[in-house]
Amino acid sequence: MKLLLDSNLSQRLVELLKGDFPGSVHVSAVGLATAADREVWEYAKAEGFTIVSKDADFHQMSFLHGPPPKVVWIRLGNATTDDILDLLRRSSMAIRAFAEDSESAFLAISKP
Repeated sequence: MKLLLDSNLSQRLVELLKGDFPGSVHVSAVGLATAADREVWEYAKAEGFTIVSKDADFHQMSFLHGPPPKVVWIRLGNATTDDILDLLRRSSMAIRAFAEDSESAFLAISKP
């Protein structure tokens, strides 16, 4: 499964996660760094990405529109890139199971 990392996440995550989530990209790499949320949503839908964001707006859009695309909502507040990387890696099995569930629209992940 491939992730589309929102602008509120570090671009470095793409390289750091390539072994876990090959084919993932950051919105800036596809010309969407300053795009409206709806544009990011439509791109993810058309290209088969799961959106990963700290932004509650995508969480709300998932309720309104349903999948695709699916949304992984990172619930960490102020966190370093390493914190987010650790969370995504520790949650990789849950994220993969979520991707396979045709009914689920969003997955909230946070540290216990």
